[in-house]
Amino acid sequence: MNRAALAILLVVVLLPTAFVGLSLTASGTRAATPSSSGGLTANITGPTILSVGSNHRYPIHATGGPAVLPNGTLVGNLTYYASVSAPDLTGVTITPASAALLNGTPGQPLLEVGSIAQTLTINVLLSSVYNKSNASVNLTYTVHVVQPYVVAAEIVNLANVTVGSFPVLVALDGVQVGNVTVPSILPHADYNLSYNYATLGLGSGYHTFTLSLELAHGLVHFANGSTSYSETIYIPEAATDYTLWYVTGAVAFVGVLFILGARLGARRRSAPKK
Repeated sequence: MNRAALAILLVVVLLPTAFVGLSLTASGTRAATPSSSGGLTANITGPTILSVGSNHRYPIHATGGPAVLPNGTLVGNLTYYASVSAPDLTGVTITPASAALLNGTPGQPLLEVGSIAQTLTINVLLSSVYNKSNASVNLTYTVHVVQPYVVAAEIVNLANVTVGSFPVLVALDGVQVGNVTVPSILPHADYNLSYNYATLGLGSGYHTFTLSLELAHGLVHFANGSTSYSETIYIPEAATDYTLWYVTGAVAFVGVLFILGARLGARRRSAPKK
């Protein structure tokens, strides 16, 4: 086998391995890692997944730098400046976009995510200034905006008295994932409850959401007459991706053709002349 044929054969053997390595690489959700510069440390916390049309506050903590003495006393200006970047900023806001951090109290900007499922990035600049000295750090925080799974149910009050506010517990496959606060319900009235579960995806198979009134006052129940209500959904398995095998087969086929061509060419060159 000549050198050209050997080189193609090596490509055919090694290229599928390279593709497999790429297909198995996935980036995880970034954690809220604190940043520091010039004695100034800061971080931002909050959910990394939100439902479309929702909002949430993202606490911003910071301390140190010229504005803060070693004992923690604030003597200068400690300020955050926030903005949001996204493919589509329609309905996306963060307010207040800037504010002073006083006496260790974190900033509490409210993020409105709009009605488009996409990935947002919160960008924050923290500044610590005292007299002519200053230090700053930059933070970024990724938030995935998704279409949620929605669970809805009707709660009925058959009593002759008004029922005060109470929580409804929400579980997914037997594990509590949240709760919804129901306002007071008038006598012989009902309340339509809706819960949005935001996730980057559930595994294939059946999943059950369960709403529970175990912390209610004992005077209300769901429309089915019970103190619990369940909904089951089915997530189909993802379709098999044959792209890797198509590419591998095509590369192998080209490699075989090249090897055959090289061998036929070698035979013709070595054939005796008549």
